[in-house]
Amino acid sequence: MAIATATSLDVYVGGKLLFEEVSFKLEPRERMTLSGRNGAGKSTLLRVLAGELAPDAGSLAVQRGARVALHDQRPPRQSPMTLGEYVFSGRTDMLETEAELERLEGEMGGEASEETMRAYSAAQQRLEAGGGYRWRDDVLAVLRGLGFEAEHAERPLHTFSGGELTRASLARALATRPDLLLLDEPTNHLDIPSLEWLERYLVDLDAAVVLVAHDRWFLEAVGTSVLELEAGRARFFAGPWHAWRQEQAARQIALGKAIERQQAEIARMERFVERFRYKATKARQAQSRVKMIEKAKREGPATEKRDNRQLRFHFKPPERPGRVVLKLVNGRLEVPGRTLLEGANVEIEREEHMVLVGPNGAGKTTLIETLAGDREPAAGSVRTGHNVKIGYLSQHAETAAGGGTVLDAAKRETGLTENQARALLGGFLFSGAEVEKQLSDISGGEQRRLSLAILVASGANVLVLDEPTNHLDIESREALEDALTEFAGAVLLVSHDRALLEAVGSRTLVCEGGRLESHPNGWAEYQRRRDEVEAETQAAAKPRGGVKKYSATKPAQKAARKAAKLEDRIERAEAKLQQLEDELADPAAWSSPGRVERATKRHAEAKAAVEELYAEWEEAQREAEGAAT
Repeated sequence: MAIATATSLDVYVGGKLLFEEVSFKLEPRERMTLSGRNGAGKSTLLRVLAGELAPDAGSLAVQRGARVALHDQRPPRQSPMTLGEYVFSGRTDMLETEAELERLEGEMGGEASEETMRAYSAAQQRLEAGGGYRWRDDVLAVLRGLGFEAEHAERPLHTFSGGELTRASLARALATRPDLLLLDEPTNHLDIPSLEWLERYLVDLDAAVVLVAHDRWFLEAVGTSVLELEAGRARFFAGPWHAWRQEQAARQIALGKAIERQQAEIARMERFVERFRYKATKARQAQSRVKMIEKAKREGPATEKRDNRQLRFHFKPPERPGRVVLKLVNGRLEVPGRTLLEGANVEIEREEHMVLVGPNGAGKTTLIETLAGDREPAAGSVRTGHNVKIGYLSQHAETAAGGGTVLDAAKRETGLTENQARALLGGFLFSGAEVEKQLSDISGGEQRRLSLAILVASGANVLVLDEPTNHLDIESREALEDALTEFAGAVLLVSHDRALLEAVGSRTLVCEGGRLESHPNGWAEYQRRRDEVEAETQAAAKPRGGVKKYSATKPAQKAARKAAKLEDRIERAEAKLQQLEDELADPAAWSSPGRVERATKRHAEAKAAVEELYAEWEEAQREAEGAAT
């Protein structure tokens, strides 16, 4: 049965039509991605689905009793709650059920009435339906997956940064166990491990999901369908994200529009799939399943309305510098109260394109600020090569800071004449009156495009870029990807956009655990090798509880990963079981019949969970051993 059905939705904003005739149906486990330019109505459609905004025409039917959760870009900034209280508040049903059980147990201290016993039984059933006595563990697992530590749950919300609060909002939405999950830019402020965790979580989720994102790798990993919003109209496509992009380009070819560019788009998607294919788990998404041009011809040109403005730019050929353009020797990098890197060494050569990866807080931004000359190392030295001109783009777009208009900023930062500055800005989608906008009034995406325009005009032969795709839509990200790939100078790139990392980087620098490690491969190859090493290492380790050591030489990667993950789960489940046994040893646990029943039930569930995991682990071990022989 469909979770939600939209029929001919029309929405007007300020008396102007935003979109019309939008129709689709969402089944459980369907994950529909929304595509469209900024301002096409993607976030508005999510608000309609959440019930926050009524459509001006058409109808929306949501399954009766379905739980709906929306994560958007409005984090909880003023709430007096702690992080844990805020995230757990998404499960008011479970909190209320626990409170009711506690109250009923108090009434059952003496002889309980039949009515009380019926109420207690009904509350127990609700608790079990909502996840049982382990529901809090499930919520805490979401927090861990999104990069929060256990001690963070006790901190007040006002002590967290804006990015952390956005992650908290996402955690709360996931923790509600919704039937319909609505996600607006869920990848913002997530590092790569958290992104991969979120991908796995959504793929395993039984809910229907509608999401807006600009992370191409994420869209490909998660999406099962695409709803394209373009020029006020909608088009539904059943299939993975890359297949929709290929079909979209083929439609344009069939209409005789910009054939060369559309053929390049199809070729881009083919390259994307090849890069994406490195994970065996992604084989399904890596198969194109559409007959593109035939469908485009059937649909015909009458339905085609598109905004064809696209960001396209390139860097000028830079002056040739010395062989080594940047070098850090025995560097120690510090922030107040903490050493990020000790004895760090790195060397970047001209024309080399290096990507820098690592978890949030590892020191990536501090390192590139140091290499760019904006920060002094606590120890060691930074050396800049002969004839090096560095172009640095911070994640906060500070190159476009200051007063005045967009045109004023471009002239001030580049030294160009007004006509030259206007020509430059035109290539970055600033046309007509847009160049007269005040800097204080422009959006994040406009700020980023302005910063890129200034960077292009700088003539730098070494580009140091910290999260350059922030606030950029997919088309702009791909334009940046093309420009960086063709750039003849050196590049040092920090990004959580894995498609950009893989397309641009020829060497991967890893900042993690206080160390720098250089790998002579692009990001996907580095990640593939890392996954294999981690799987084999974990599979060979002996889990707690007496499971015999796993000694297969080279098991199939899938079986090894499965066994390794199960070992981690066994360890956590056994720790939980031990905790419950310690609680049962406390005489207070036996103070009333209700508490005895609850404690015994929780212990039985935890014990059964451990036994089930051991059974799964043994099966995975047999699979791995069979693959090795």
